[in-house]
Amino acid sequence: MNLKFNKELAKGYASNTQIARVLTEGWVRNNIYCPSCGNNNLNNFENNNPVGDFFCDSCKSEYELKSKRDSFTLKIVDGAYETMIERINSNNNPHFFFLNYSFKELEVQNFLVIPKHYFVNNIIQKRKPLSSKAKRAGWIGCNIVLQSIPSIGRIFLVKNGIVENRKNVIETWTKTAFLGKQKQESRGWTIEILNLIETISENQFTLKQMYSFESFLKNKFPNNNFIKDKIRQQLQVLRDNGLLEFKGNGLYRKI
Repeated sequence: MNLKFNKELAKGYASNTQIARVLTEGWVRNNIYCPSCGNNNLNNFENNNPVGDFFCDSCKSEYELKSKRDSFTLKIVDGAYETMIERINSNNNPHFFFLNYSFKELEVQNFLVIPKHYFVNNIIQKRKPLSSKAKRAGWIGCNIVLQSIPSIGRIFLVKNGIVENRKNVIETWTKTAFLGKQKQESRGWTIEILNLIETISENQFTLKQMYSFESFLKNKFPNNNFIKDKIRQQLQVLRDNGLLEFKGNGLYRKI
């Protein structure tokens, strides 16, 4: 994988926005495989396609690319809040590629993919409306808060300038592909439980430790009056899908 952009692609473009678009899209097209199935061929949609930027001609997965120059953060500024919420709740929302690059070196620093099944409402942060003096007064944008996604769902293909092992990328994607079959409410619970498990530093943990998050989860899901039951249910979901091992007597081991 060549982390340098092909500068030749930007010839004839004057706008920095257009230059960034052709360089980043060209790099993805020439270097990135489909992380869902491993196919080498990702194709561009036509410009301004409302669905996404790329699609896999093998498994038909669709991807939208978001790029950011220089500093890498886990909060991505995006477009209109209501549009984003409507989109992630639709049947044709894409997976997301996030590309971070050095403007000076024209080189990729980080590239990760977030499978679409991690996009639930609470990872979309509503920004304040634009002031009455703004050209689009009252318009409400959003941020994509990547730190709300468990690390297993933030799948790096390039991290800090180092290319990640392709086999590991595809295996990590496959581990939580079952989330795509869940309804959003169930996915929201599973994702929250995954996040909480990641806060436990030990490789093994107890059901009692998970119960200690009861008040936190009640704030997240105020309409649920059976939090402990839901915790046990979600631990079973993770066990059945190979992410946890139940050792007996309320003891679990991360896999």
